[in-house]
Amino acid sequence: MKFKLSHFVITLFLFLGFSSSDVDDISSTKQNQSLVHIGLILDVDSEFGSMVDLCIGMAITDFYSDHPNYKTRLKLHTKDAKNLVDINFAVQELLKYEKVHGVLGPHGSTQDTFVAELGERIHVPFVSFTARTSALSYGESRYSVRTTPDDSVQAKALAELCRGFEWTQVVVLYEDTEYGHQFLSHLNKALQQVEVGIAYMIAIPTSVKDYHLWNELSKLLTKQTRVFVVHMSPSLGYRLFSVAEKVGMMREGYAWIITDSLSNFMNSVDSATRNSMEGVVGLRPFVKDSKNLQSFRERWKRNMLLKNSTGPTMELNIYGLWAYDTINALAIALEKIRPVNSNSLYESGTKVMIEGANLSISSYGPRLLSELSATKFRGLSGDFQLDDGKLKASSYEIFNVIGNSEKTVGFWNPDKGIVKEFSSTGETSYSASAKELKQIIWPGDSVARPKGWDIPTIDGNLRVGVPWKSGFTEFVNLSVDPITNYTNASGFSVDIFLASLKMLPFLNYKLYCYNDTKNINWSYDNMLARIPEEFDMVVGDTTIWAPRADKVDFSQPYSESGVVLVVKNRKPFDMWIFIKPLRWDLWLAIIAACILMGIVLRILENQPTNNIEDVVRPSEKKRGMGYLSPVTVLAFPERNMATNNWSFFVLVFWVFMAFILMQSYTANLSAILTVDQLKFAFSDNYYVGCQDGSFMIKFLTEQLHISGSRLRKYASAEDYHKAMSMGSKNGGIDAIFDEIPYMKLFLKRYDSEYKMVGPTYRTGGFGFAFPKGSPLAVYFSKAIVDITQGPNMTAIEQKNFGPGYSSQDPLASMISQQTSSLTVFEFAGLFIIVGSVTLFALFCSATPIGRKLTKKMIHVYHVIKKCIHFRNSKVTATEDNVLVGVISPEGEVDNDETLHDDGTAASLGGDRDQQAMEDAGQHGNDREIQETGRIDNVEERNS
Repeated sequence: MKFKLSHFVITLFLFLGFSSSDVDDISSTKQNQSLVHIGLILDVDSEFGSMVDLCIGMAITDFYSDHPNYKTRLKLHTKDAKNLVDINFAVQELLKYEKVHGVLGPHGSTQDTFVAELGERIHVPFVSFTARTSALSYGESRYSVRTTPDDSVQAKALAELCRGFEWTQVVVLYEDTEYGHQFLSHLNKALQQVEVGIAYMIAIPTSVKDYHLWNELSKLLTKQTRVFVVHMSPSLGYRLFSVAEKVGMMREGYAWIITDSLSNFMNSVDSATRNSMEGVVGLRPFVKDSKNLQSFRERWKRNMLLKNSTGPTMELNIYGLWAYDTINALAIALEKIRPVNSNSLYESGTKVMIEGANLSISSYGPRLLSELSATKFRGLSGDFQLDDGKLKASSYEIFNVIGNSEKTVGFWNPDKGIVKEFSSTGETSYSASAKELKQIIWPGDSVARPKGWDIPTIDGNLRVGVPWKSGFTEFVNLSVDPITNYTNASGFSVDIFLASLKMLPFLNYKLYCYNDTKNINWSYDNMLARIPEEFDMVVGDTTIWAPRADKVDFSQPYSESGVVLVVKNRKPFDMWIFIKPLRWDLWLAIIAACILMGIVLRILENQPTNNIEDVVRPSEKKRGMGYLSPVTVLAFPERNMATNNWSFFVLVFWVFMAFILMQSYTANLSAILTVDQLKFAFSDNYYVGCQDGSFMIKFLTEQLHISGSRLRKYASAEDYHKAMSMGSKNGGIDAIFDEIPYMKLFLKRYDSEYKMVGPTYRTGGFGFAFPKGSPLAVYFSKAIVDITQGPNMTAIEQKNFGPGYSSQDPLASMISQQTSSLTVFEFAGLFIIVGSVTLFALFCSATPIGRKLTKKMIHVYHVIKKCIHFRNSKVTATEDNVLVGVISPEGEVDNDETLHDDGTAASLGGDRDQQAMEDAGQHGNDREIQETGRIDNVEERNS
């Protein structure tokens, strides 16, 4: 009896609280309240529909209990719809018979076009609390309102999370629906902005069988990418993880990220499914806990138990909170529009024919849409505010599935990105990186962050292909044990690989020898074609070349790049080598200059002179020296070879010119004797050598357009040298085209016999090869950059190539430069200067005007000199307190001096006077010459 009574009370409570629309009508009539009819489309028999229906009923009751004085009432008309056809019929019935001014329901992307067109035509807003994206823009669907955040926000959060974990590529598994494709477009755009690629996009049908899931996941096992983003409905997504665990993809090294399409329903997952998802990282909208939310959850649980005590139930999730807040927003908007005049709810006399039904155009709908768009309040799910027809972006919670529970490891905020914590007020405390999130337990109970990729190998070792070659073993030298078949490798390329592995300690490897030299047409391209079937990467002297880059990925180069031409030195020495530094025109110019200089000097030497030497030197001797002085002055540059001051002046510039000419001659002759001259040109019978197995044959024929019949292949430096020694006429070659690293070794061995000549043709240098899209290329590239720019690079080079070798050495010293003879043009300026000086001297010495000008210049010079001597004599007298007499160059005595009877100057200083006289005689060029005797008259000589 007690049970029946309690049951009756509960039933009455539910009846009065949630499902009695008649009570609403009666109460509204009694209180003279206005009713606004709103339609609700829902699958009330489903677990999701039952959960949402309860939230909506509680929202209406809670709102009008908190606002009893409101004059408008929201009147819901619920239609049950289980599929798309039911939804379309339900919409028409609500508009035609119930005269609703708004439709509330879980319409999705498949109804976008229908809802947008219908809303525009009859001016009725369609409000969804489940739709997350739309194929139409806001301008195309103004009457389609989503009270949920757009999926583009979630896609941005996912992209930043992947970038924070340093994952370069991901695999996207999504449900093959319109909604799944729309989300994929948002995600692809967001990942591109952070430079994270999508390796594979796998569309899974909704009704797929488990064996099909097994096949799809098994294919992904053979791929390198180990990060998977899952965007599916709960019914499909949870089955996917159960199969993934059985396939072996929930172990260490794998990373799984789920969107809120699964995360929002995690509280309704059974324990078996949750165990299969251990280590998964998920995103879902963040809901800050509050007293109102806690109270609502407790009441919701009680009501759900009372409403459906036997059937399956779904736990309360974010969609129920969004539905609750949507009812509150509609109720607030309706109250802002009041009072409602029933005569003004529709446009008079206007109807629209849609699929055979005449529908009235609502005049109330636009006002409802406007007020709803402007409504702002704090709801259970957070801040409610619409932005362009959708809920304004909010923060996301990052959580980790651990056993039967979940752990929040961080958050994502639209403004600050990834953050570790929220403050007590709900604001983000500080920005952080993904590495600073709380400890995450990854699949396989691993705490180490998955690197995002792995090499799909059978025995767990990286299969490294290494080429076998007979020549240039300094780069790769292989030996294979015939018993154990173990491959041992050494050389420059192998040392770079081993040094790179020290920076990538998570890689295990095994070497495999590639030897196809028995095939006459073997090449490195054949070896690269075995990636990835036989090799996971190729290590060797493999050139980075554009045609190869279409099939494989390369690392950064670790060697010098470029193709050069090497030819034999041919020294053009002969008995007339000494005349080659200067061209014939320069030789003629020098000879002519010598003759003209001799003539000028003879003219100058015949002019009156002021030098004492003229007194003693016979005129015949002067004339002879005048002819020879331009030449003899170079061998005997003494001052007495010129008796005239102007001759001496000219000879100074002649010596200057001769010095420059001699230095230039010496330098050019040295260049001729030390730098080999290239005398090579392709003739009709030439042959060019290249390395066997390399890309050079295609390079020479396709890019340099050399006939293939002119090419001969060789394997080693010794073969090159032998063929070059023979020459093309004897079955050899006249030149070698090969890459710089090989040719530097070749020239190092045969230094004096060959030279690099001509331009350097660009190539990429040596690098490691990987399958297309392999993340190993990025990791090895970073390691190679550190090695080649580090201090150990020189040691690796000298270990394999010998002491003194360095890739940093410039090639300029190895490339021949043509040394040409010097011409008169290069010295034209010098000849002009010397010629101008000679003409000026001739003018001043041989013309009356020049002589007068010279005398005036000499007179000015003596006056300046006298002033200088007078000033010096005053300074000396002041310092020594002794009056000193100085004889001027003209033989006059200053006022302070006395003159002896014999005509010599005397002063109070005695011996000091005698010293002053000697100094004055030197300044006046009064030299005593033993060979010519005593000069009688000093004044006559100076004149």
